Amino acid sequence: MTATDNPDFPAPPLRPKVKARSFATMRTIMALILREMSTSYGRNPGGYIWAFLEPAAGIAIMATLFSLGFRHPPIGSNFALFFASGMVPFFMWNGLVMKIGASLAFSKQLLGYPAVTYLDALIARFLLNAITMLLVNYIILVFIIIAWDVPVSLRFGRIALGYAELLAFAIGVGLMNSFLTGVLPVWGQIFSIITRPLFLVSGTIFIYERVPSPYNEYLLWNPITHGIATIRSGFYARYDAAYADPVFVFGVSGVLGIAGLLFLHRFHKYILFR
Repeated sequence: MTATDNPDFPAPPLRPKVKARSFATMRTIMALILREMSTSYGRNPGGYIWAFLEPAAGIAIMATLFSLGFRHPPIGSNFALFFASGMVPFFMWNGLVMKIGASLAFSKQLLGYPAVTYLDALIARFLLNAITMLLVNYIILVFIIIAWDVPVSLRFGRIALGYAELLAFAIGVGLMNSFLTGVLPVWGQIFSIITRPLFLVSGTIFIYERVPSPYNEYLLWNPITHGIATIRSGFYARYDAAYADPVFVFGVSGVLGIAGLLFLHRFHKYILFR
């Protein structure tokens, strides 16, 4: 007879059941967000100010140069608004792709703890930088409209759709980059070189209709072109951008995002602990 069968010996206390942790808790994500806020923006002189000054300086230079050589931009009458409606969304997309792609490397030390998963790092980095860059876009565009007293008829639905397209595409490309950078560290430099021409072929400083055929058809294979055109159609009432196809953008983004998540789920331990 064992001690547990003897009534003279009390039964051992039952251990409380530990609730399984969900794949991403808000507490962990918030901690990672606060950490990145202090490391990415808190240590540099000026902090968040540079997030506004860099795109603003680029827009000012482009608007000044083109205003000297042309009387009017391809759409509307204000060069600053035209370039801002293309360049600032592009900078947002490019910045998000870089941030998401480097998420695992940025939080590698913390990912050794069981309470922190690779999905936590990805979600935290996307949320912080997406909110930051959307706020930068909003402030710059509103400032231009008010400072230059630009007459606009805003279509907020089109603007929101365009930004949603760019955010979705940034997630898809960023997830694939996160995997590729993990297994091939030099991929970050390769991707940076490959994507440099994207600034010129994404409709940031011109519009699709001004590109001669058949070269303009090639631009439609670039999802960024669709997103920027959709955003611009929200600022210019007479510009419909009928060629912009959100189904194509979300489809490509979904394929890239799902593939990136599957690869990360399969190889994240190899990436983190090799």
